Amino acid sequence: MQLEQFNYDNKIVRNFGIATIIWGIVGMTIGLLVATQLVWPQMNFGLQFTTFGRVRPVHTNAVIFAFVGNGIFMGVYYSLQRVLKARMFSDMLSKLHFWGWQLIIVASAITLPLGLTSSHEYAEMEWPIDIAITLIWVIFGVNMFGTIIKRRERHMYVAVWFYIATFVTVAVLHIVNSIQLPVAGWKSYYIYKGVQDALVQWWYGHNAVAFFLTTPYLGMMYYFLPKMANRPVYSYKLSILHFWSLIFIYIWAGPHHLLYTALPGWVQSLGVVFSVMLIAPSWGGMINGLLTLRGAWDKVRTEPMLKFMVVALTCYGMATFEGPMLSLKQVNAIAHFTDWIVAHVHVGALGWNGFMTFGILYWLIPRIYKTELYSKKLASTHFWIGTLGILFYAIPMYWAAVVQGLMWKEFTPEGVLKYPNFLATTLEILPMHMMRALGGALYLSGVLLMTFNLVKTMQKGKLVADEPAEAPALLPVQVNERSKHRRLERKPILFMVLALIAILIGGMVEMIPTFTISKNVPTIASVQPYTALELQGRDLYVREGCVNCHTQSIRPFRSETARYGEYSKAGEYVYDTPFLWGSKRTGPDLHRIGSKYPNKWHFDHLLDPTITSPGSIMPSYPWLIEQKLDNSILKDKMKALRKLGIPYTDAAIENADQDLQKQAQAIADDLKNNQVNVLADREIIAVIAYLQRLGTDIKAAPKTTEQINANQ
Repeated sequence: MQLEQFNYDNKIVRNFGIATIIWGIVGMTIGLLVATQLVWPQMNFGLQFTTFGRVRPVHTNAVIFAFVGNGIFMGVYYSLQRVLKARMFSDMLSKLHFWGWQLIIVASAITLPLGLTSSHEYAEMEWPIDIAITLIWVIFGVNMFGTIIKRRERHMYVAVWFYIATFVTVAVLHIVNSIQLPVAGWKSYYIYKGVQDALVQWWYGHNAVAFFLTTPYLGMMYYFLPKMANRPVYSYKLSILHFWSLIFIYIWAGPHHLLYTALPGWVQSLGVVFSVMLIAPSWGGMINGLLTLRGAWDKVRTEPMLKFMVVALTCYGMATFEGPMLSLKQVNAIAHFTDWIVAHVHVGALGWNGFMTFGILYWLIPRIYKTELYSKKLASTHFWIGTLGILFYAIPMYWAAVVQGLMWKEFTPEGVLKYPNFLATTLEILPMHMMRALGGALYLSGVLLMTFNLVKTMQKGKLVADEPAEAPALLPVQVNERSKHRRLERKPILFMVLALIAILIGGMVEMIPTFTISKNVPTIASVQPYTALELQGRDLYVREGCVNCHTQSIRPFRSETARYGEYSKAGEYVYDTPFLWGSKRTGPDLHRIGSKYPNKWHFDHLLDPTITSPGSIMPSYPWLIEQKLDNSILKDKMKALRKLGIPYTDAAIENADQDLQKQAQAIADDLKNNQVNVLADREIIAVIAYLQRLGTDIKAAPKTTEQINANQ
């Protein structure tokens, strides 16, 4: 049999590997900054570009798309070539993919601190960057499928199945979630509103975790773990069951992020059912990985990269058990909006994604540089420091979550809230947040140690940019193939189509009725569109990232209605784009904040939160008082929103500037009557107008300052 000679492209693997390390350090350093800001508010530095609300999405996107994203491409480009026995389809596409992805990361890192955000969690980038992501993802897909088509191996190995599912699903998720109507160069509005927007966002948000942070890493697990252990995958049949059940079930589970909200109950129930079902395929994958190590446990004790892989799989098992558990309504009622969600996410990110990335780097870099790892001892030290970092991070967060959940719900024997002041809970958990920051510092220290180790390894060896390889040409189809799945593995396009169908079913079943059946989102006659000034204030609220700390969704619990007011209704959100329900309460819910406090209270609270709330960890916003409100595209905003179904009349748009000035002047005059002199054209006036509007559409008309003071 004649063998064909070709070369594997290791240079692209090296490039993505270096980017993984660099962005990992950047993303985790920002994460450490964010952790310290929740203990010491002075770490916000008093600058509008470094507040928690603006920096937190920089951290999440840097870790997900920069660190993990580059780690995915590093692993895919290395393993794909070898299981298909072919060089990547196009070196030019590989380069475009690499540099395009890095430019997207840089653009995100610049725009998000500037407040240019769409606010959708894990998808905060504005529309020009969304388009760039789409183009680069298409380039990646063309390169991957081109390689699959020119392969020299007839059957596609299990890792390739997961890579295909990742590509098609992330493409669908990104496109559907990112449909926006541009207003200006860096401003747009989602075409979805309120309840529908929330459903789309968490269909995306949950499945971004599923198909960006999970499926490609499972594919890499199926390739790299057997290679490291020099053992075959435990069960081929289990891998088939794992793959198809996982991608079909996962896509349904997004609504479990929205339990007890205004989302239709039947959608919530579907999310719960399929979330519980997820335990089976998820643990099937974990078991398949761990049992692959049968007979190789002596090697686990001596090889640091296998230690990382074992802990990664263990954390995957923990996170995929915890997710379904959190979707149970009884658990969700206590845990949601608390630090339990933070702990859950980071067990997956630090343990599953982080540790598997480190294990692959330790195994892969010496091989493409044809040398030995500089120091196994340093790698083992990294393993133990990183493991301690995860424990010091997660355990205090679970502890804090229990404290939060119980304090929020506790009543006195007289039937009143025992801790009516939300700040009491915040101050109680500060020691746990300090420990969390220590855990993050330990984890980051381990990454720095790994960087030193890998740099020394690279210096010791020499990159084999074009690694020689040989393999026979693609063999003819074996007509006597008995397994239907083995026959399917010969047909990549059919495989992709079937995977696409599997992931589309759940989303369509949940979304189509929610969008098309009006009774799923009953309207409320008293709910009206935001005024011009309130619209501007809402956009400033989005710019400052307030949704990262404050929810706008009151659940139908006695503890929440006693603390915040009437529970939230679907019809209240019909004009909200984007929705701002939030996913974590670092501060109290704001959905009924309107008319609760006088304008001066809001002014003082934004100027210096400790004036109204001594001990608050909220940053101050003095620039809102200094900066003039930009109304240059106000009418364009209102016209765009009218296209999306918000009933702004021609007169409302034409008179927007005058109406805005009139409402702003009334607030400024009220502040002046309370010894606060601020110009009516300042940003803080718009923010106050928006806050005073929240929740008032189904309540009595907002009270005057005199009425509020009289009641106090």
